[in-house]
Formats: sequence, structure tokens, C-alpha cells
Amino acid sequence: MKQTALTTLLFLLGISLFAQTDSDNADGIDRSLPEFSFSEKELAGEMHFLASDFLAGRRTGSTGNVIAANYIAAQLRGFGYAPINGDSYFQPVPLMQTESPESGKLTAGDFTFTHGKDLLVMRGPAASGEANVVFANYGWVDEETGHNDYEGLNVKGKIVITRAGIPGDISQRGIFRGVSEKADFAAKNGAIAIFELYSLPFPWSSFKGYFGGSRMGLDSGEEGATIPYGFVKADDNFLPALKEKKKGLKGSMASTGIKIERIESMNVGGILEGTDPAMKDEYMIVTAHFDHVGVGAQGGGAYTEQDSIFNGARDNAFGTISLLATARAFAEVPTRRPIIMLAVTGEEMGLLGSQYYAENPLIPLEKTIFNFNTDGAGYDDTSGISLIGANRTGIDEQVEKAAAAFGKKVISDPAPEQGLFDRSDNVSFAKKGVPALSFSPGITGFSDELFKYYHQVTDNPETIDMTYLKEYCQAFALAARLIANRDTVPFWVAEDKYEEAGKKLYGTRK
Repeated sequence: MKQTALTTLLFLLGISLFAQTDSDNADGIDRSLPEFSFSEKELAGEMHFLASDFLAGRRTGSTGNVIAANYIAAQLRGFGYAPINGDSYFQPVPLMQTESPESGKLTAGDFTFTHGKDLLVMRGPAASGEANVVFANYGWVDEETGHNDYEGLNVKGKIVITRAGIPGDISQRGIFRGVSEKADFAAKNGAIAIFELYSLPFPWSSFKGYFGGSRMGLDSGEEGATIPYGFVKADDNFLPALKEKKKGLKGSMASTGIKIERIESMNVGGILEGTDPAMKDEYMIVTAHFDHVGVGAQGGGAYTEQDSIFNGARDNAFGTISLLATARAFAEVPTRRPIIMLAVTGEEMGLLGSQYYAENPLIPLEKTIFNFNTDGAGYDDTSGISLIGANRTGIDEQVEKAAAAFGKKVISDPAPEQGLFDRSDNVSFAKKGVPALSFSPGITGFSDELFKYYHQVTDNPETIDMTYLKEYCQAFALAARLIANRDTVPFWVAEDKYEEAGKKLYGTRK
């Protein structure tokens, strides 16, 4: 009787265990994969290092930024990833940092403009001189169309004033094109300085604040403008007064000059081969930026003497840790396709690291079938993750499946008014045609909870929900695995704005 009871108990227990296992695998996901056993304490330890005061905000080009880069490289080496750049895990990224002049001034007749107030000198060396101030329409030359605003106009030895933008395009895009080219046209025609009349549809103070301090960009190798160039914020009386005089107004200009410093940062990457020989030339690139905004006035937000370090726990130690956790999981159980793990620099300076890689890829972009990026401003909903670029590349099913495996919902494109897709590193790849998106922490919008920490000195490791960090890393790693293991490569949906770039990149292969 006792034997029969024991046999029955074991039989029922077996049915129960079988039912539980069957339920756990109802979605077809193997729960023995490494991402299901991530350690919250290990991830928290990484957070307390990458977002520590010791790294001083990880500003691009800083010592803290270099330390973070070497830490990431050491991890990839330890996991067994091959160096991305010959025998190196680093891709040097040449940068140029510019500082606004200490002082500048423009006079034209009875009008006076002062740098930092109603004058913004943005390019050019130190210079000064007295000269007539003349109007040159847009100050634009286009050999293809035959447009030449300097034709029949003598500007030699003079100061040129122009409309903002270029003929037919006074949008932000046209104005920024003018920034890069107008000074050259004016200098070639003999002008000693050139200034545009500000007309952008957002506050002069914001424009001045953004371009009037320290700026960083990719180093093109050029020395920059050879004459002072910038913008003036003039009242409605200035242009009529200037156009009234055929020879212009008597005036002068002076600038202490833009200060230029060339610096170098680096992207950090490693390569892991896949298990399917038929997919050996189909690389998926996983990205996260590891830089932040630095210390004190560099950070752009409020700070105090007691706390002036912008640690960037959410933005983007969170994503960097997710990338490393995924790298470790893939090293233990590789994916069908080969993987490029790439931590990029300079995102906070204008997506510079990802832009440089996309323009100088270490694996040809036509062999790069997808970019899975992780970045975010923070989170206000730990029940979910955000998918920036949902319904655009055909991988939503994999992301939803991965999120559900860890009890998370998918929030598709929160805060659409913010244009988040085009504000992170994924867009550097998208512009080249590579299907891309950003996997981000759960947000319901740009709420007070986000602004409490976004680019603030309060964004410290102690404020992070470490359980959510672990769950986020798990969902990100599993989603990346499911995408990398797809039978078919992702591609842009029909009529997406990057579809044509994709067709150009891949040709007939999709």
C-alpha cells in the first residue's frame, strides 16, 4: 500500500514538473540561455564603476572617457571577442574642439553689435580692421546653377552682411550649409569678414547658447575659416539702412578668434563569429554610447560646489552595461550570425563616434545587416521597455517576445514629438541604409521623473533600480539574440524614409 502511494506521488509530481517545464517553454525560448541567469549584483557593480565620480562624467576626450574605453576593451578581450581593428579593440576618432572668442565687435554706421549679446562669432582667426560694410544678398556661389551673389559686387577689403541660409533654402538645413561654406566664398572674393542676419524660428538666446561656447566635431583636417564669420541679431532698421548706401556703411570689426584644439577619442569594439556558415557575412552590430557630458559648466545643467559631476548612470552607463552583458551572454552561447559589439564615443557631442564609424566602417556596411542600439534618457515605467523605431524594420516580434519573457511590455515610440529615432547613434547607421533602431528604458513621455535626472548631477548609481537594470539587460540580450538568429535579414518597411538608402547599400539583396 505504501509502495503504491509512493509510486502515485512520484507520477503526479512528474506530471506537475513536466507541465511546469512545458509552460516555461511555451514561447519556444530556452530558459537555460545565459541571459536568464544574469547577476543583479555584478551589474550593479559595473554601474557603480562606470557612473562613479572617479570617471568624472566620461566626457569625450577626457581621462574618465579613456578609462571607460579601456574597461570596455578589457571586458571584450576577456569574453574572447576578436579585436575590431587589426590587433586593436580601439578605433581612433579624430575630433576638433572649438572655443568661442573671448571678445568680438562689429560696427556699421550707427549700429554696434557685441559678441555674446547681439553678435556671435562662430568661425575664423583673430582679426580686426576698419572697412565698409556691404550687403551681398545670400553670399552664395553655386557653379552648377550659375548663381553668384558676388558677381558685379566688389567686396575686396570689406565686411560682408548676408541673408541667412542659401537661395531657395532658408530652413535650418540651408542655414547650417551656409555655416560651413559662406566664409570661403567671401574670403575668395577678398572680404575681411562675413556675418549673416539671424532668422531661425527659435530664440536667439538658445542659438547663441548652443554655438557660443565650446563645440566639438569630427576633425576634417581643414584649418577652418580664414576670416571671421558669424551671425548678427539686428532690428528691422539695419538691413534697409545698409542697402540704402551703394558703397555700404562705414564700419569696423574685431575678434580675438576661435580657439581650436585637436583631440582624439575612440570607439571600442570586438567581433564574435557566428555558428551558421551560411550567415558568416551577415554581421549584426550592437551599439551603445559610453560617453557623458563631464563636469561643472561642461555638463550644461545645474550643479553645486558639493556635486558638480554629471555621472550619467542612466545616460548611458545603463546602455553600456547592457551591451557588455549581452557580449558576455553571446560569448557563452554564440548566435547564428556574427556579432560586432561597438561602444561609441561622442554621442553627447553630436553622435560623433557612430558617425565616424558609419563613414569609416571596420566591417563593410553592406555586410552589416542590422544595428541594435541601446540608449535612453532614463525611465519612468519599469514595467516595460521602449522601442524607438517600432514597426520600421520588421523585428518587433522578436523584441516583444524577449520583453515578455521577462515580464515586460513594449512601449512603441513614446514621445513621438521628440524625434527620438534621429537623436541617437542608430540614425548614423540608418542614414547609410542599415536597418536600425534603439531599445530604450521604459518611458511614458518626457515626464518630470525623467527631467529629474536627465543630464543632471543627480543621475547617480544610488538612484538606479538595480532589479530593473538586470531585467532590462536580460530583455535586451534576448532580443538581440532572437534578431541575430532570424532566418531572414531585417529590412526597412516600404516607404520608410531610409528605405532608398537601404536599397542603395544592399542592392538586390535584402
